[in-house]
Amino acid sequence: MPVVTVTQLNKYLGSVFRGDRNLQGIMIKGEISNFVCHYKSGHMYFTIKDSESALKAVMFSQEASRLKFLPEDGMSIIASGNIVVYERDGVYQINVRDIIPDGKGKETAALEQLKRKLAKEGIFDTAHKRPLPYMPKKIGVVTSLSGAAVRDIINVLSRRWPIGEIYAVNAIVQGQSAPDSICSGIISAESAGCDIIIVGRGGGSSEDLSAFNSEKVAYAVYNCKVPVISAVGHETDISITDLAADMRAPTPSAAAELAAAVSVDILIDKIAVAEKRMKNAVDTFISGTEEKISSVSTRLSARSPENQLKLTEERLENLIKRYKFTFSAYLERNESKVNEKIRTLESLSPLNVLSRGYSLVYRGKELVSKADTLEKGDIISIRFGEGGIDAEIKDKW
Repeated sequence: MPVVTVTQLNKYLGSVFRGDRNLQGIMIKGEISNFVCHYKSGHMYFTIKDSESALKAVMFSQEASRLKFLPEDGMSIIASGNIVVYERDGVYQINVRDIIPDGKGKETAALEQLKRKLAKEGIFDTAHKRPLPYMPKKIGVVTSLSGAAVRDIINVLSRRWPIGEIYAVNAIVQGQSAPDSICSGIISAESAGCDIIIVGRGGGSSEDLSAFNSEKVAYAVYNCKVPVISAVGHETDISITDLAADMRAPTPSAAAELAAAVSVDILIDKIAVAEKRMKNAVDTFISGTEEKISSVSTRLSARSPENQLKLTEERLENLIKRYKFTFSAYLERNESKVNEKIRTLESLSPLNVLSRGYSLVYRGKELVSKADTLEKGDIISIRFGEGGIDAEIKDKW
């Protein structure tokens, strides 16, 4: 037997595998592990395994781009493709051409995966749900205008909320062009100034409702600036549009009732009650105001200029009387003090002393208290109690 190289052996085995029809278009059942999607090339690399064995697998970008879901670890699948030898490493693998989730169809798997993706992005978060307007002026309806759904919605709104304007936008609700048509309808209703938008159709099979499980429609509902009610009309299954909308209704008629939460009849009753309350409030206000006016009038009368002047005059008269009494008492007290001072001064006056027989001797203007200060021949003045004389000193002793 001749000696061969590793490359020659691997190429030979590769040709053997390619020539074996049993290894071409084979279908392998197992569980995905070690899944990697190369972000640049788009190729997918993973392992298909069961409880005892494992098989390398690759799915090139051309085939991978046709998948409606993204494979992930732990997913049970049926992979179809060709068994080949990867000559560089000398291992065999399956070149996968298609993948079918084991236990459920591709569409279901893709739908569940899309739901998880949108949920992770917060599209379904209740924090983003907006309250429905209490009395919408303009209600948008995005659905097929030839279907029963739009008639049901118009009938309910006409009965419950005839004062509101209905802005109906015709949309394709099933088929490949349906998602774009529904998104365009939502944008049109929002641009028209609608306060609220109903999006949906009148039920159907899962395939018929697939447009409402579209990622495009989910984003259009989420990004709409006004509240959106989903009315897909399928009570058993909840669509992605139902989850993204601000409110879900089981039928188009129920959606119309949610949009017109307050009927005109109820509104009229509320207006009547409000009118009665307002009348009672006005009557109470008028009664209270009259009492306040009466009280203010009494206070104003008491504080009128004429009354104030009269009170001022009375206070002035009282003040004058009090000041007169006070001043008279003050004069009497001071007069008594002056008289007492006069009596004291009179008792100390030299004139009183002179009246008792004493006299005062002056030499010029100088009072003489001692005889030693005088000489013979000095002229002196003598002051008596009454009158006085001038005298010459003849002698002294």
